[in-house]
Amino acid sequence: MTTSDEGVSTGSTDESRPVRDEDAFDVEAVATWLRDNALAFRDDLDGTPEVRQFPGGASNLTYLLRYPARDLILRRPPSGVKAAGAHDMGREFVIQHALAPLFPYVATMVGHCTDESVIGSDFYVMEKIDGTIPRRDLPWELPPEEVSRMCESALDVLIALHSVDVSQSAELEAYSRGDGYVDRQVGGWTKRFANARTDDTGDWSDIVAWLEEHKPGDVAQTMIHNDFRFDNLVLDADDPQKVVGVLDWEMATVGDPLMDLGGMLSYWVQADDDEFFLLFRRQPTTVPGMWTRAEVVEHYCERMGFDMTPERWRFYEVFGLFRLAVIAQQIWYRYFHGQTTNEQYAVFGPAVGYLETRCRSIIAAS
Repeated sequence: MTTSDEGVSTGSTDESRPVRDEDAFDVEAVATWLRDNALAFRDDLDGTPEVRQFPGGASNLTYLLRYPARDLILRRPPSGVKAAGAHDMGREFVIQHALAPLFPYVATMVGHCTDESVIGSDFYVMEKIDGTIPRRDLPWELPPEEVSRMCESALDVLIALHSVDVSQSAELEAYSRGDGYVDRQVGGWTKRFANARTDDTGDWSDIVAWLEEHKPGDVAQTMIHNDFRFDNLVLDADDPQKVVGVLDWEMATVGDPLMDLGGMLSYWVQADDDEFFLLFRRQPTTVPGMWTRAEVVEHYCERMGFDMTPERWRFYEVFGLFRLAVIAQQIWYRYFHGQTTNEQYAVFGPAVGYLETRCRSIIAAS
């Protein structure tokens, strides 16, 4: 199952493809806008770039702009009905631009266009970070001890993000709404789920009620990514234990870091999971040497200084899976109503049903 963008292909393997007809845009209009408005790399933007599209794009669409002197990345929302507050190009652009002096893993921002007359939506353009993105399987054969160090390195980048002092940036501080993040998230995702229901959506009322009853207070207010996964990381092509970039900042904000960790681990499929959940795997989290979800929680909480027990963690695990189900349901809604013709989304309906069962089984074990 795919629930977000495939990220940006980098390194020697080019995963880009011809642009899908339904996702095409006026390339010359973009080239003209960039020549007039680019914040960086203006000397490299002569002519009209070749445009290719990266696979996925269930959430936002990602394109490669190939100029003779430089490759750039363009991000834009998909067509069709969008959830309120989703697909905010300005948010992605502003957060990465503001983070750059404080967190060395974001791309250089080139420009954000709010004039929808250019291509029919707003969009932003950034540099293409060179490196390798780990997908479903690692592109290298690594011994378990090196895989373990790669896992630790990735988690340390998340810890570094959660340690950013947002008070140093007025742009970042603007995304803080203060205490009550957990409460707002439970309410917000419940509302999104209700707005995306289809005829085949199951009854989640007992799961939502459990989340409401067991929601904790915030442990902190930090910068959070909200979609932190291996396939949103760029690793050094020659040193897979070194992260050089973090991608897909669509849902980044200031909030509770444990909610970010719970969201990350909802995608973390490990080798001993059941057969259906193994079908969800889009990261190399089953390779020998990769940590279990419990080991990730232990390492993270020890480094961040949070006291944690399996019972306390249960809320974050269930909420992470619930949020994943809502994201999948929103995409299934578009497919169900014919707003997209991409056949890869046909599995999203059954996936939501599975996540309902998984959430209920975790609650029952408490």
